[in-house]
Amino acid sequence: MSPSTRPGRRETIARHGQLRSPHPVSQFFKLLAVGLAVVLVAGVGIIGYNVATLATDYADGAVALEGQDAAPPDIGAIEGGTNVFLAGTDACEPAYEQYFGARCTGADAGGELNDVNLMVHISDNPRRVTVISFPRDLMLPIPSCEQEDGSSTSAMSKQPLNSTFTYGGLSCTVKTISTLTGESIPYAAKVTWGGVIEITNAVGGVDVCIANGIKDRYTGIDWPAGPRNIQGLEALQFLRTRHGVGDGGDLGRISNQQQYMSRLARKVVSEDVLSDPATLYKLATVAVDNITPSQSLTNPLKLVQLALALKGVPFEDIVFVQYPTNADPSDPNKVVPNYPAAEALFTALEANQQLVLTGTTSQGDGTIVASPTETPAPAETTAPEETPAPTESATTAPDVAELPSAIAGQTAAEETCSNGNVR
Repeated sequence: MSPSTRPGRRETIARHGQLRSPHPVSQFFKLLAVGLAVVLVAGVGIIGYNVATLATDYADGAVALEGQDAAPPDIGAIEGGTNVFLAGTDACEPAYEQYFGARCTGADAGGELNDVNLMVHISDNPRRVTVISFPRDLMLPIPSCEQEDGSSTSAMSKQPLNSTFTYGGLSCTVKTISTLTGESIPYAAKVTWGGVIEITNAVGGVDVCIANGIKDRYTGIDWPAGPRNIQGLEALQFLRTRHGVGDGGDLGRISNQQQYMSRLARKVVSEDVLSDPATLYKLATVAVDNITPSQSLTNPLKLVQLALALKGVPFEDIVFVQYPTNADPSDPNKVVPNYPAAEALFTALEANQQLVLTGTTSQGDGTIVASPTETPAPAETTAPEETPAPTESATTAPDVAELPSAIAGQTAAEETCSNGNVR
């Protein structure tokens, strides 16, 4: 199903032309930018400039993942499919805690919650990339997790996903998602909201699209419709807003965050940030200060392997989806897994089928698809030539899977805009 026939599509103020497939090297950086970790790889990529101190600092504090064994790195692209988990946390860092209000100064102060949860699935040949967002308010079973002091927590039958970081840090969050999905997750990293501010500033801000005005007293946003370059605190406000987009819930916020991350990635690619040593070094420094990787991601060769695995993946084969959910019957402010729809998704991933989205871009109506107005020039008319008979491979339809409409999302070939509200 093409973007123009997707359900829930509306005309917006945004405009875009046909997108080209990115350069193979920038493709990898684009992927991780979408996961709030573009600088994770930049931090290791800078090692190519022999900045050994950054490499050492980057590995400090690396986290061991319980029950997730990473294969030793080898030369060449990583073989088979794999998963990388990215967590965005709301740590009350002294330099930024004034931006969080009661979260860091009131009754809710203390602890650290994983408010953004992304699993990046990289398939085997043909290479495809699927970025799955898991809602922070997803109620699900949490397994027993090891804590820093060596003790273990008790398994719980139903708790919100964003509490897992409190129980056992990044490792507990990864273990919970691995249990839910049945997927092995050998690589992971976390970035704080303060890190998001620094990442945005390092690239000179990110241009986002607002289809309708956004007003949210909880985050201090009162912005008109139109394009907007967000930096610093505004970037954090945009990512945290929930009441200002869609139906005011976390599901709408997820798709709004996906717009930001996609546009951050495009900026890194389009402005050749990665070819500028000074900017790359700046991004690397931000990574060292704000990214905590798993021990399995501290080896530079492993990141090179992941980068090689993603060479040439086109935008249409990079798909962002929200883990499918239903309303929690015991709490209208929470959601529970939609297991049948989730099974369809992971069955398709296991079979490495090309994903076809049939649902809207957001379960919470947080984004809408931008309207293209630029049409590629028609091909020049030439004299007809004899066309050879198609080969079997050219006539065989690709192995595709139409996902249930309960699964919201978009491809990287689509541009979305915030469906803001001013209530």
